[in-house]
Amino acid sequence: MIPADFEVRVYTVVRQIPRGKVTTYGQIAYMIGFPKNARLVGATLKHSKRDQITPCHRVVNAAGRLVPGWEEQRELLLLEGITFKENGHVKMKDHFWQ
Repeated sequence: MIPADFEVRVYTVVRQIPRGKVTTYGQIAYMIGFPKNARLVGATLKHSKRDQITPCHRVVNAAGRLVPGWEEQRELLLLEGITFKENGHVKMKDHFWQ
């Protein structure tokens, strides 16, 4: 059963991701005690405000793929020094935060 404060837990973790680092939906789910709910983390972030208080741009999928249709995400990550592979995915080995 998903707790009522699930959203708060997700945002609390996202706010801790340091500048120049990224993490995954699955890692966030694991960190808040719901390791099988990566998709729910994604759904929660999809409906969030995109601001600097909650840096959702620092969350990518397990392969380092960015959110489809959110062009600003790449720009924001580049400003933080995040590097990318030729396929456009984040170089997770260089920037993963857990």
